[in-house]
Amino acid sequence: MASSNPLILLLSSCSLFFVLAVARKEFTLEASEEEANHFHTLQLSSFLPSSVCNPSAIGGKKSGSLEVVHKHGPCSKFTKDTVKPLTVEEIFTHDQSRVDSIRAKLATNPLNKDTLGSKTTLPAKSGSTIGSGNYIVTVGLGTPKKDLSLIFDTGSDLTWTQCQPCARSCYSQQEPIFAPSMSTTYTNISCSSTYCSDLVSATGNTPGCSSSTCVYGIQYGDQSFSVGFFGKEKLTLTSKDVVDGFFFGCGQNNQGLFGGAAGLIGLGRDKLSIVSQTANKYGKVFAYCLPSKASSTGYLTFGSGGVGSNVKYTPLSTAQNSFYGLDLLGMSVGGTKLPISSSVFQTSGMIIDSGTVITRLPPTAYSALSKTFRAQMTKYPLTKALSILDTCYDLSNFTTITIPTITMFWGGNTNVDITPQGTLYANGVQQVCLAFAPNGDDSDIGIFGNVQQKSIAVVYDVTGGKVGFAPGGCA
Repeated sequence: MASSNPLILLLSSCSLFFVLAVARKEFTLEASEEEANHFHTLQLSSFLPSSVCNPSAIGGKKSGSLEVVHKHGPCSKFTKDTVKPLTVEEIFTHDQSRVDSIRAKLATNPLNKDTLGSKTTLPAKSGSTIGSGNYIVTVGLGTPKKDLSLIFDTGSDLTWTQCQPCARSCYSQQEPIFAPSMSTTYTNISCSSTYCSDLVSATGNTPGCSSSTCVYGIQYGDQSFSVGFFGKEKLTLTSKDVVDGFFFGCGQNNQGLFGGAAGLIGLGRDKLSIVSQTANKYGKVFAYCLPSKASSTGYLTFGSGGVGSNVKYTPLSTAQNSFYGLDLLGMSVGGTKLPISSSVFQTSGMIIDSGTVITRLPPTAYSALSKTFRAQMTKYPLTKALSILDTCYDLSNFTTITIPTITMFWGGNTNVDITPQGTLYANGVQQVCLAFAPNGDDSDIGIFGNVQQKSIAVVYDVTGGKVGFAPGGCA
């Protein structure tokens, strides 16, 4: 019996060695998988523009769904004669104007409204702002239906388009300007209608009156504006999705930086937004996915029919006027949780906005983000800042790059990984920048912008009081 002990001991030690080896291998695999989840390695060319339209095969073929295209991309029907692409400096200037106007709107006393007189002129003051207005959808208006390309905007409520006869002024747009006199379903709204008075909250201006017809006016922070008759009309989203008696603005005096779009579709929370007007049909649920590149397409869908099962929701926070408020709790970079006190985000608050380009963070949070991101990107040479973006790299000597995943932790235990295209903003290979920016003060409202939302399905369930996110919503 004793003679067999060495063999047993040898077998035992071999077994122990084997178990330890397997355990070590499994641990190494888990660690490498975890590391892979926290970093992305990809071709540098994936950040650069393409001249060929490559429509997304994901998500857009649902009931109540419109195709979303980037106004300046190859999938857009806009010509360069109609729409002059903005420079990077212009994009960020418009973006800052929008951010400033959102802050001003949130700080405005709702009882202090401007009144439109019979001359229907607007004061030259800061109002809403359209920003860069890059994402558009095409809808049909009137009978017979006329197709119109509209900027879609979660930060606006009133839907409007330019209308013939353009009594004062119309800017150049891609499609023929809508002529209400040629539609059999158009009706003006009277000044005495309760719907007319609803314009106060939707536009920030008390409506005017012209020959007993209600007159709306809305101005934007960049001095763009639209003034015209308030009417109702048949709105066609798809052949099976038609909204009769849709209230909208029929613009007779329109000026500004709308870049060839016929107008705007308002997705805010006010009673005149398309979300509220179609509540009986779609239950105040809509979703969109913004394409990862201007050469691809996304979608805007109304109703819960197209909402996937992999959506994770975060509660809507206290209503910020007609904006969609969310609770941001924290962030991580490459799996490293940033040392940011939760009180920092509680102090600022946060909204999600389809029209703001670059996400704005409290300076304390941005400083932690930038410092950690730089620490994990030391193999790449830093270069000069790009306007509001101060963490930029010269990648001209690289064909592939590895970048850390930025994760945002929202209320309701919902974590959202930002895609690589939502992490970096490229102004050519010599200037590729972290696509986040600091606010001026920790008390300024934070904004989750559209670059960071790229290719994520974003679901707004207004009735349910929540916003959801799902990866891989579109290409």
